[in-house]
Amino acid sequence: MPPLKLTALDADDLAVVSAAVQDSLVAVRDCAYFKDERRFVLLLNRFCWEADATVDVAYWRTHSALVFNEVTAVRHHDVPLGEPDRVLELLSVVRENDRSVTLRFAAGRAIRLEIGRLACHLGDVGEPWATP
Repeated sequence: MPPLKLTALDADDLAVVSAAVQDSLVAVRDCAYFKDERRFVLLLNRFCWEADATVDVAYWRTHSALVFNEVTAVRHHDVPLGEPDRVLELLSVVRENDRSVTLRFAAGRAIRLEIGRLACHLGDVGEPWATP
């Protein structure tokens, strides 16, 4: 399975990225805002929705990086920042308007990114592994 690499520059692109990262797992410590670079990064344990379910091993996961550029501010809702080992389940990535994107997690948690423009990249980093 070749590594997935996607770029989102508009709402339609972001919908594809959102589908690719649905049900990804991310530790709180693996979410970082680099203010000087205007970049927000998440290191994900991504479920490979694009894998061929007809082969011997139907389900795969891989490590991926989800990067947002042109980020001017980050807001958290119910994200346990004091618990860096807490694992969050990413449900979707939604463009709220021209100036914000929301990462929605299970249990009503969310991270809202204020952006100058939409510039998002998803890339697999490493070899996938079989998962039940």
